[in-house]
Amino acid sequence: MTSTDRVALVTGAARGQGAAIVKRLHKDGFLVAACDVRLDELKAGVDALGDGVIDVGLDVTSAEQWAETVAQVVNTFGSLSTLINNAGVLHRASLTDETPSGFELSWRFNCLGPFLGIQAALEHLRKAEGAAIVNTCSTGAIRAFPNHTAYGSSKWALRGLTQAVAAELAPSGIRVNAVFPGPVETPMLDPATQARLAEKGRLGKPSEIADAVAFLVSEQASFITGAELVIDGGQTLQIG
Repeated sequence: MTSTDRVALVTGAARGQGAAIVKRLHKDGFLVAACDVRLDELKAGVDALGDGVIDVGLDVTSAEQWAETVAQVVNTFGSLSTLINNAGVLHRASLTDETPSGFELSWRFNCLGPFLGIQAALEHLRKAEGAAIVNTCSTGAIRAFPNHTAYGSSKWALRGLTQAVAAELAPSGIRVNAVFPGPVETPMLDPATQARLAEKGRLGKPSEIADAVAFLVSEQASFITGAELVIDGGQTLQIG
């Protein structure tokens, strides 16, 4: 594939892991559509990268916006070969305090959003050489954490979605994998939470997640699909 054949759409791209993924894929020669609802932050980050990156406002829970975004990306870059479903929300609440709306919101962003993205991009991914999808899951989909019923269950669902889609699309040559970040230095974790988690070991850096995503969408991973890559510094190996 030439660099112009590699066109990536990255959600949750305004900050943290998403911004790092956009930066890394751009460095690797991809044309990148950086998508988010935080438009001011998104545009500032995209402007700093220069040519080959566009900013697109996208609410991942809207099928209509997904269709419009994919059409815009293809009209701008000519194709779409790579989808990074990185957008998500971290919602904590005890079972007593959880609400139906809070629970549903987590599922809409963390599982429905990636599903809608895959559906919207599928026609173009089928046409692309070396097409790949990477979903950002979580160690919360490997190990249960208290007060995370909405977040944890939605990420478990995304884990299952990744496997089901990988199985269905393997005959089409579309690879589908997931990364499972542990605690990472991003705005998703407030300073107090970062400090508490750092007592058990260092936090990951957004660039370390981006490196893993870049590998999974590269030609070096051309025989890898349905994989679950844990990036947590050993967090899930600890007991207690």
